[in-house]
Amino acid sequence: MNDTPSAAALPLTPPRRQRRRLFDGWLASALLVALLVALPVLAVFSFVLDPAASVWRHLGATVLGDYIANSLWLMLWVTIGVVAIGVPCAWLTSVCDFPGRRWLEWALLLPLAMPAYIIAYTYTGLLDFAGPVQTALRTTFDWSYGDYWFPPIRSLGGACAMFVLVLYPYVYMLARAAFLSQSRCALEVSRTLGAGPWRGFFTVALPLARPAVIAGVSLALMETLADYGTVVYFGVTTFTTGIFRTWYGLGNAAAAAQLAAALMLFVFVLIISERWSRRRQRYHHGSARFRALARHRLRGWQAVLASCVCLLPLLLGFVVPVLQLGQWALLTYEQSLNATFVTIALQTLLLAGTAALLVLAIALLLGYGKRLHSSRLLRSAVQIAGIGYAVPGTVIAVGVMLPFAAFDHTVDAFMSRYWGISTGLLLSGTLVALLFAYAVRFLAVALQTVEAGLGRIRPSTDDAARSLGLSPGSVLRRIHLPLLRGSLLTAIVLVFVDVLKELPATLILRPFNFNTLAVRTYELASDERLAEASLPALAIVAIGLLPVILLSRAIRRPATGEVDAALTGH
Repeated sequence: MNDTPSAAALPLTPPRRQRRRLFDGWLASALLVALLVALPVLAVFSFVLDPAASVWRHLGATVLGDYIANSLWLMLWVTIGVVAIGVPCAWLTSVCDFPGRRWLEWALLLPLAMPAYIIAYTYTGLLDFAGPVQTALRTTFDWSYGDYWFPPIRSLGGACAMFVLVLYPYVYMLARAAFLSQSRCALEVSRTLGAGPWRGFFTVALPLARPAVIAGVSLALMETLADYGTVVYFGVTTFTTGIFRTWYGLGNAAAAAQLAAALMLFVFVLIISERWSRRRQRYHHGSARFRALARHRLRGWQAVLASCVCLLPLLLGFVVPVLQLGQWALLTYEQSLNATFVTIALQTLLLAGTAALLVLAIALLLGYGKRLHSSRLLRSAVQIAGIGYAVPGTVIAVGVMLPFAAFDHTVDAFMSRYWGISTGLLLSGTLVALLFAYAVRFLAVALQTVEAGLGRIRPSTDDAARSLGLSPGSVLRRIHLPLLRGSLLTAIVLVFVDVLKELPATLILRPFNFNTLAVRTYELASDERLAEASLPALAIVAIGLLPVILLSRAIRRPATGEVDAALTGH
């Protein structure tokens, strides 16, 4: 009989005690950071039961119905629009061969680089009464005001059109990835049963791609609900505009938080719907005998029609706005390209770079802590911390202001009472609050990229390194970081560009007299100085092309499963 005690019965040796303390340190740090990141969302929901009855009666009698109705109409028409554009383009570029397909399959992603508020400003300048389109019509037909009808761009319909033109790539890229991952065998079986190409698409290919389409629609709708610049410029009252008006107009933080909580209900419904639609996604990759889809070569009028169907959204969503912005920039660059613009650009780049590094550090802490401790508590905490990407920037800004303002007032009251010193605002209205909001908003982008990179490193690598006496921090620094170089660079680029385009959170939390390119564009457009807003808008679009390039490279890898992970993570 073997009397050797088991490893579990042996007392911890000093190295093992030290390792356990290090592990506990990683766990405690990860849990603390996850709690801090989740604080804004928790702060918003903590005000749900706060008494603000008089304000709610006023909102209910005046504008609350408009907030709900306009939000629902936006969601309905954006859903119809992005599906009507994204799915046909994805199917044509996946299974058909026609002139221009090779460059259209990646060029259709370019509207992602165009924020909705920028394309809204551009088309307003083009299609408004004083714009070149209506001016040309009046000149050509000798019309005057009131002699003709022209669809109003500043309307609910105009806002829907702007969102559709820049958000359809979410449906396009996910649907195309799903089509490329489908096996040719399934469609061949449907054809042997008498189904033609169109019937095979509607009865086989589209149902198999339904979870991907729903995921793309969910992303588009979350961006729609989070938008502020487009809806306020077009005069469409939604929850985001209501939060601004309640916060700044009525001065009621509790009511603004309750409106933010109501907006979060819409977001949670979208998240739950998307998760429910993917509950059987493991069945959507076909059989083990995978054969890539054969491309059907289109000829004649069919080839021309396919090229036009794919080219039109690209022209309207990217080419036309960029050409118009470029024309305005050429006309105004002498007065726009000045010391103020250079200062704002440098401030924006520095802010976005700092935020990207901060978010990456937090993502590494949480991702590596989750790798060291696979406990359910930590996994749940990391999931809660990563929910910020689904939360509109307006909601996060309110959630940051509430606890930060409470902290500032508490410290100020304490110092004034016992020391006779007024500390003022220590965190509110500072870059600390703004960077914290960015960390909450965009942590999920970096976290999913880091976790995907860590998942490709075998656990045996960690075991071998720790058997040589390396601490977890040394393993991360000396082994994982070199192996994660590509994933870390991708995470930095994605967060950098997202921070660059973020408008509502920056508007609420930025320090006094501190501007970014997004805020400067918004201010100039609000003053109807659309031509002068073109230069900062073009800068945002140009830098926004970086993640589009990354996505266009990922989407061209068919049937590997990596495409779905990369796109869903973004």
